[in-house]
Amino acid sequence: MEASKKLEVEDIKDLARLVASTVSMGQPIYLVHFKHNEKHYYGVLGVYNNYYDKYGLPLFYYHVTDRAYNGRYVLVKMDEREEISFAEGVKPGWIAVPIINLKEKPEFVEI
Repeated sequence: MEASKKLEVEDIKDLARLVASTVSMGQPIYLVHFKHNEKHYYGVLGVYNNYYDKYGLPLFYYHVTDRAYNGRYVLVKMDEREEISFAEGVKPGWIAVPIINLKEKPEFVEI
């Protein structure tokens, strides 16, 4: 199996914006979180469809940080100005994306 293609985003707000836009189009999505080599990785898995011989190649959009964010959800509000926060639950009027904590880095994700 070919390893995933990694795509590091500038910061956690870019990753939150990516998942919020996916949710707003009616697609279910979640962030994965795992610790690897003393760093915390937050990411979302996608699939590269119909690109020459790369059909089904996994993509891993991610952000790496020295410490974990507090919360089980990333919350995004896109009104007059964008707001992003982490919380233990959901809030009315906010897009809530669950964070799934993995015990270890997935085998097919190369960092």
